[in-house]
Amino acid sequence: MAEFLTDIKEIRARARQEIGKGPITSAYGADLPRVIQVCNEALATELVCVLRYKRHYYTATGIYAEPVAAEFLEHAAEEQEHADRLAQRIVQLGGEPDFNPETLTLRSHAEYDESLDLVEMIKEDLVAERVAIASYTEIVQWLGDRDVTTRRVFEDLLAQEEEHADDLKGLLERLPAALGS
Repeated sequence: MAEFLTDIKEIRARARQEIGKGPITSAYGADLPRVIQVCNEALATELVCVLRYKRHYYTATGIYAEPVAAEFLEHAAEEQEHADRLAQRIVQLGGEPDFNPETLTLRSHAEYDESLDLVEMIKEDLVAERVAIASYTEIVQWLGDRDVTTRRVFEDLLAQEEEHADDLKGLLERLPAALGS
């Protein structure tokens, strides 16, 4: 077995210090308040996406609306899972998840959309996914090795946002040209 870089007795002693910090140890290398703020911005982004997808699910109409609405509903559920993971991570980091509806859209990277045209709904959702992809890629790079657990949360979210973007791009490609703008 390889030796620890730090004496195990020293690790045990440090673990007993500041026990109230839970998972945050002296090995944590990120700017904790900023990480919590970034996570809260991502939480707002995910919640706005849930609301946008739900709106699109309920207001999608037309001959092609059923399969597209089903995709909207699936994405809304997955975005809610993302929000839950972020809220959980914020609490693990000792922060408070910000669900305040009064400031939700101000903190969100994505925008809410009230389009009624099916193609416009898909396009606006695709734009929001691309915003999340760009934001989460930057966050993953920013976190680096300073907060590996939060980075992994964002990597998982990023992978699913890329799937969503691909799904939406596929919907746009499969809709008849007559619907395209």
